[in-house]
Amino acid sequence: VQLQASGGGLVQAGGSLRLSCTASGFTFRNYGMGWFRQAPGKEREFVASINLGGGIRDYADPVKGRFTISRDNAKNAVYLQMGSLRPEDTAVYSCAARRGKEFNWWGQGTQVTVSS
Repeated sequence: VQLQASGGGLVQAGGSLRLSCTASGFTFRNYGMGWFRQAPGKEREFVASINLGGGIRDYADPVKGRFTISRDNAKNAVYLQMGSLRPEDTAVYSCAARRGKEFNWWGQGTQVTVSS
C-alpha cells in the first residue's frame, strides 16, 4: 500500500493550494479517504474525509468553507483544494484510507507553509 501526497509549498495568507494524493496497492474505489495535518508540536488532526463514491464529505470546523475534498476513482487519487489560507493552516498534510470507521493506512505528507 502506498499513499503519496504532493502539492504542498509556501504560500501567502489568503492564497490557495491544491494537494494531491495518489494511491496504489489496494482497490481505491472501495475505500473512504481522508486528509489529516500535523503542525509542529501538535497532535495530528482530522481535516476532511470523503466516502467511496465522493457523495459524502466531512470537514473539520476550522476548514469548513475554505477547503474542498474530492476524489477521482479512475486515477486512484484524492485531492484537497485549500483556499483563504491562514498561518494556522501551516502543517504537514497527509492522506489516509479506511474501510470502516477507522483509517487503516497513512501516507507520507507534504509540507504546507502559510506566511503572514
